[in-house]
Order: sequence, then structure tokens, then C-alpha cells
Amino acid sequence: MKTIVPILCALVLLFTGGLVFAKDYKVIRFGADPTYAPFASKAADGSLVGFEIDIGNALCAKLNVKCQWVESDFDGLIPSLNSGKIDAILASMSITPARQKVIDFSSEVFSSPTSLLFKNGAALDESLESARGKSVGYLQGSIQEVYATRVLSRAGLKVVAYPDQDRVYADLISGRLVASIQDSLQAQMGFLRTAQGAGFEVGKPIESELLPSKSAIGIAKGNEALKTLLDQGLAALHADGTYDRLQKKYFGDINMFSGK
Repeated sequence: MKTIVPILCALVLLFTGGLVFAKDYKVIRFGADPTYAPFASKAADGSLVGFEIDIGNALCAKLNVKCQWVESDFDGLIPSLNSGKIDAILASMSITPARQKVIDFSSEVFSSPTSLLFKNGAALDESLESARGKSVGYLQGSIQEVYATRVLSRAGLKVVAYPDQDRVYADLISGRLVASIQDSLQAQMGFLRTAQGAGFEVGKPIESELLPSKSAIGIAKGNEALKTLLDQGLAALHADGTYDRLQKKYFGDINMFSGK
């Protein structure tokens, strides 16, 4: 009996602690970039749709809180978080050492590599020689920006920053860009499957320490209460099959979760 009591007390503290966290958050304001299908985009009626939108809404339902979505250009998300305009970032934000200096992260949401997107037959992932002097676009504030400026520009390519992915696509389609460097699955599932994506292909995944694949929910530095809450929610989505169902809905048989 003496050994059981401390265990019961610990469990009570754990679960009441979780309830305190949930009580503190009646609403979770998620920052999102709605130009990044199939992770987040706008439907014809203006509503937000996508894998991360569904994950966020499922999290809120599981945690019994209300989701409030706040749209932003990608590079404005961390400033919005640190100024208190949003509570968390759910926008394909990769975990990097630089970002970990200014924000915290939840457990993993998904993992996806980076590739070049270019016209069929260009084979830019085999050799960049044919692209020297030409322009490659990237999303401003993304991990691809670091690779573009440190690697592609030194290889003789012109690198161009864009505030959102839709503008990257517009210039890629018009021919102003020879390629886009971006999330591989986003290119495959969000662009190639559209009419505009006809005639384009995604190159091989780029292996570089500058391009970590794991993404998570960004949280203000030191907000352990929200981190614990979101981690519990994400674990519950895996446990009850919700994550697998949403993964299959958007990505078929592709495994989005590294589990690390």
C-alpha cells in the first residue's frame, strides 16, 4: 500500500497538471502560411484547408480548446509568435539550431526532404552547370533560403527570395525562374498535381546538414505548459489513428513521420 500511494499521487499530479494546462488555453492561436498546399492553403470559399490545418483542428478537438487560425507570410511567423500575436506556429517549420535559439518546438509533426522543382528534362539535380547565371526562387525565411544563399549562389546561380510560395510558382511558370527549391512533398502533392504543374518535375532529395527534414509546432521560448499540452495532443493523435488517417488522406502510402 505504501508503494502504491506515491504512484497514485504522481498520476494525479500528472493528469491534473494536464488539465491545468488545458484550462489555461481555451483558445490556441495557430499561425499558418496559406500558400503551401497540401499542408495549408485556401479553399474556394476562403476557408483554410490542408494536412497541417487538419492536424491543428484535430489537436484542438482532442485538447478541448478552440482553434483560431492567423494567416501570415512565412517569414512573419516567428516575429508574430515572439510578440504574442499568436500562440504557436503550425506551418511546416523545420527544427534548426538557429530557430531553437529564439523559439521552442513541440514533438515532431512530420518529416520531409528538400528538392529542386524544375521543367521536365532539365535534370538540375544531376548538374547545376546548365543553370549558372539563371534564377532559382525560394520562400523567404525558410531553411531553403540558407541553402540557396550558401550553396546555390556560390555555384553561380542567382537566388531570389519570395514572401510566399504562390509567387515562386508564378515566376517559375512564366519562366523567370529556372527552378524552385522547396519541400519535396509540397512540390509533389501541392504543385505537380495541379494543371499548372504539368511539364515540371521534382528532383532528388538534397542531402545537406543545412536542410533538416523534421518539422514541428513552434512555441514561444520557455512556454513549457503549451509544449506539454501539444505534445500530449500529438501523441493522442497517433494513438487513436487520427494521424495515420490524415496522412493517408493527403499523402497516400507515404510515411510522413520519422518517429524520432
